[in-house]
Amino acid sequence: MFIDEIKKKAVKIAVLLVVSTVFLCAGYITIVLNWSYSKGDRVGFVQKFSEKGWLCKTWEGEMQMLPITGALPEKFLFSVRDKSVISKINSSMGKKVSLTYEQHIGIPTSCFGESEYFAVEAKTLQ
Repeated sequence: MFIDEIKKKAVKIAVLLVVSTVFLCAGYITIVLNWSYSKGDRVGFVQKFSEKGWLCKTWEGEMQMLPITGALPEKFLFSVRDKSVISKINSSMGKKVSLTYEQHIGIPTSCFGESEYFAVEAKTLQ
């Protein structure tokens, strides 16, 4: 009898521990994906933009930023989650683009994006 009570309590504690861990992980991921560390804009030409991944498909891009005369060009790697932004970037390939981005630090897996920079708006410039 006493051993059965101990087993029942151990099972309850194990279940409570698993459920608590799942809720804490879900809460952490929700906070990291919705709170941005920084926001800004980058201007350049999108060189690569493709859907990648074996299991988790994400849209990943590479933008060649416009350097000051005499400076080395810089690449800006970004991810996109919004379908309307994906279509805007696809239609602006080969043109000068202004990307508005949010930086999300601490994302635990590449299933949400390979980069910590997420494009939230894209505008084609003249």
